Amino acid sequence: MGSTVALTALAAGATPAVAAPTTTARGGSRALPRDALEAGLRAITDAGMPGVFAEVRDGGATWRGASGVADLTTGRPMLPHFQHRVGSITKTFVATALLQLVGERRLALDAPLGRYLPEFAPAGVTVRMLLNHTSGINDYDHVIFGTVEGIERYQHTTVTPVELVRIGLSQPPTNAPGERHVYSNTNYVLAGLLLERITGRSAEREIDRRILRPLRLRQTYFPGTDRRIDGPHARGYVPWLDGVPRDFSVYNMSWAWTAGALVSTTSDLNRFFRALHGGGLLRPAELAEMRRTVVLDPAYPDAAGYGLGLMGLALPAGRVWGHDGVVLGHQAISLHSPDGRRQATVAMNATHYWVPGQPDPIGAALNSFLLLALGTPTDALGAPADPARRRAGDARPVDDNALSVRPGPLSVVPGQPALAAALSDGTTGTWPVAGG
Repeated sequence: MGSTVALTALAAGATPAVAAPTTTARGGSRALPRDALEAGLRAITDAGMPGVFAEVRDGGATWRGASGVADLTTGRPMLPHFQHRVGSITKTFVATALLQLVGERRLALDAPLGRYLPEFAPAGVTVRMLLNHTSGINDYDHVIFGTVEGIERYQHTTVTPVELVRIGLSQPPTNAPGERHVYSNTNYVLAGLLLERITGRSAEREIDRRILRPLRLRQTYFPGTDRRIDGPHARGYVPWLDGVPRDFSVYNMSWAWTAGALVSTTSDLNRFFRALHGGGLLRPAELAEMRRTVVLDPAYPDAAGYGLGLMGLALPAGRVWGHDGVVLGHQAISLHSPDGRRQATVAMNATHYWVPGQPDPIGAALNSFLLLALGTPTDALGAPADPARRRAGDARPVDDNALSVRPGPLSVVPGQPALAAALSDGTTGTWPVAGG
């Protein structure tokens, strides 16, 4: 649930071109480039995404917009206030709760995990290594979602956190503890168990008590085993083996738990991240620890880093902090200036459509929108870059003609090759089911 490859592509210089969405604005909206933001959302749906919605903030100014459809069958329009599965953005909430415990001196970041969870602690792994994905503990998602049958089975199957951890620990380690960053959802299921062990309460209840209720995030919640999203929402599509988009908006998210099960809205996410970066959730010492990063992609060491449940990206307008999330049919990305005043949160209702080695016009349009929303002037955006090549780690000069792809509906995007492989294999460049 997250796509570090997508964020690295954005930081490394993905598509800067900015081109009737539904929009609303308030609080001095003239400070935000409303027309360009509307065009930017429309470019994402013109490139093939069924529907997209976003909220952008600059201080007291707020702009919300939506483009495209929430339902391919009925043509129901996408709307800016929808609830959405936000995948690995869940990790930032979990890390924040644990860092609050650090501030309360109930948890030590550099203590061995075995001090708290001896039954699930590989030698040499610390709490910090869980939160910045340097533990070397392998992921469980490529096991449970390694086949199409697995994707269909877990739509209706409840799996426990302990089962997920055991699957991850049963796989060979990806690296020695602390050696390098390798994204693994097992780390954050362990983080949820750690939160429960220290507090004596369920992880869902503790995050609700510490974050959701104090910030009045009334549209944000853990769905548990309830397969349906509570409030108004879009369907979530994956191009299936028959070439027809399949709706995965109804899904048992127990497989994701504290690694990526959260449902939220763009407004709630912006409120959360503004409180986080503004000092409303963590003391300065703990926020500084959250922003201590390891290199995300060695091919672009200065472009992006991963802290404790938080990613930092170097963009033309300055450094931004946030996270993204990808689960079946739902993706979201939420990025913010260091003080939380400039914010952009985007949600889209299709995933797993990109074929490695092929141009990605949807990703290109998304990156353009984010650069604009986060304050990059349109005359400073430069020439477009091919995000497909960026994701593959290819540093060769970019062919500007690579993005000359005729826009079309999602059904014509060749999704079958990505689905035929293990979707969660981040080494292939595919969008994982559970993130990169």
